[in-house]
Amino acid sequence: MQWLKEPEQHFTPHEGIDMRKVGVCVSQVTEKLKMTQSTASQYLSILHRAGLIKTERLGKFTYYTRDEEAIREIGEYLKQEI
Repeated sequence: MQWLKEPEQHFTPHEGIDMRKVGVCVSQVTEKLKMTQSTASQYLSILHRAGLIKTERLGKFTYYTRDEEAIREIGEYLKQEI
């Protein structure tokens, strides 16, 4: 999640994509984590189902960004409940 907050500091650009707007491709995550694409995809899928990240499909690639609104809401909820 931290890497996705400032993707340009943690990932190599993918095909000229603006990572701040569009996101990070699973292949970039796979390379960074040094794991298989299927494992990285499973982790990203869990984060997506939890509502912490958003996806955008461009051509044959899926890009991932943080869902900042959802993260803020979770933070507010935790502040109130804890």
